[in-house]
Amino acid sequence: MELFKNLTVFSLEQATVLPYLTYRLAQDGMTVIRLEHPVYGDPNRMVGDNVLSEERMNAYYLCINAGKKDLTLNLAEEEGQKIFHALIRELKVDIFATNQLPRNYKKLGIDYDTLKSLRSDIIWLGVTGFGPDSNEAAYDPILQARSGLMELTGEGNGDPQVLGIPLPDMGTSEHAYGLVMKALFKRQATGEGSCINMAMFESSVSWLTVPITLTDSFGKSITRRGNTHEFFCPVSVFQTSNGYIYLAVGNDRQWQSMVSQEMFKLLDKPEYAKNAGRIGDVTNLNAAINAITRNYTSEELIELFTSITVPVSKINTVAEVITDPLVERRLLSAQDPVTGTRLTLAPPPNMTPFMEASQRQLSFPPRFGEHNREIYGGRLGYSDDELAGLKEKGII
Repeated sequence: MELFKNLTVFSLEQATVLPYLTYRLAQDGMTVIRLEHPVYGDPNRMVGDNVLSEERMNAYYLCINAGKKDLTLNLAEEEGQKIFHALIRELKVDIFATNQLPRNYKKLGIDYDTLKSLRSDIIWLGVTGFGPDSNEAAYDPILQARSGLMELTGEGNGDPQVLGIPLPDMGTSEHAYGLVMKALFKRQATGEGSCINMAMFESSVSWLTVPITLTDSFGKSITRRGNTHEFFCPVSVFQTSNGYIYLAVGNDRQWQSMVSQEMFKLLDKPEYAKNAGRIGDVTNLNAAINAITRNYTSEELIELFTSITVPVSKINTVAEVITDPLVERRLLSAQDPVTGTRLTLAPPPNMTPFMEASQRQLSFPPRFGEHNREIYGGRLGYSDDELAGLKEKGII
């Protein structure tokens, strides 16, 4: 719990890619302060249902912004930049992150060289769509399309599909998280800060480990294949009398265990004994399995396959995932001190000591400019009248 508690993160953030990263850092116990333009703010605040019946606190925003503080500041104005630079010094900011377009870095006074002159060991992170030399806007589905992720998703004879989660956004966040931790280690070892440029496109393409090697080295044509697996069979979704299961037979021994069961004995054929034979007739074999499984409930099939150690799972709805005992005990929460609204939040990929110590509770996602008075007044010494003047001028 003590490891990260004295670290301060400033994040000029919007949308998903950077807010998810700083959400992860807040789960480590860092002080995360998000910066927003005093007029436009984060567009994600206006996305989803207006569950609190107030402006800029819509449901989509609430999912990944708990545990943070919020300031509004107009960095396009010279006075706003002066305040920002004073905060960098006064709050001894350890990590600054932004997903602004690179052409705005110097214009807003947030470029690495400027911030390094204020804090020599600062860790600076710029997240862009296509790298620091590109000002091309990037939305997650565009990155899915350009990176090949969409080409690999969907039925073999159907249209390309977007993924069920925004992997370019969240995957880039995960990659950036690792780079930030490396930078903290480097700073601890050498006293030096870091300048990190993280491109969402590079992050997205890096997941294509098998497709790239097989395509370019061995001339394979890799594309979407629905629920089947290119190298193992049977691995797919199968219908049951009350839903669906996903079955994954990963080797010939597991196949033999499966066809030794009475209901599957008709599939115990020499041509299916080896994985290559099953892959060669995957369409017919899957249809034959499906004709059998649809006569049994998901629960009966799961009990059977589990008893013979063949990997299987019911295909859970999100509501069912939440009640899974392995998930339920690791869910996070946040409660609004104003309305009493309680949020259930997704668990971290690994439960942090900070979250354990805080009983898996984070502060409620901050309202727009909620901490202006606390930080501008309490840390920089602005009076209420001065803050009112800054607000009137559109600085905060």
